Amino acid sequence: MINITAILTFFNVLTLKGDTYLLESFINHIEMPEFLYKDKLYYNPVEFAMGRIGGTWKMPILWRLKDRVMRYSELKRDIPRITDKMLTSQLRELEEEGFIHRKVYPVVPPKVEYSITERGKTCIPIVESIRNYGLFLMKEEGIDHE
Repeated sequence: MINITAILTFFNVLTLKGDTYLLESFINHIEMPEFLYKDKLYYNPVEFAMGRIGGTWKMPILWRLKDRVMRYSELKRDIPRITDKMLTSQLRELEEEGFIHRKVYPVVPPKVEYSITERGKTCIPIVESIRNYGLFLMKEEGIDHE
């Protein structure tokens, strides 16, 4: 957790010393913390989060799994414009990131179910906020969503 008092004290000390370069460097570090994750450079936390749940299909997949367990064919039917290749890759990425769980049943033909994990549930309020903002923008532009 960030100690606001320490930051303000540091800010005041830098201001008194007139060290604007150090102050700007400190502020930029707080606002834009560059970091590496899996050999990729990220410039801010929003970019990092969008790398996990962003794109055209991940949020719609998570949204559909928020209340129920679904099989691959149900997801495919519920998201008709997604290709099989894309659905498979998005499900794999979401599983690798820990947002969904894939359960395989040892039966013939194979039965696979997808469910949202606790980690996946944490992003549902964000998905809902983005969805509501999209609906607001659509309304503002006169786009009927029904």
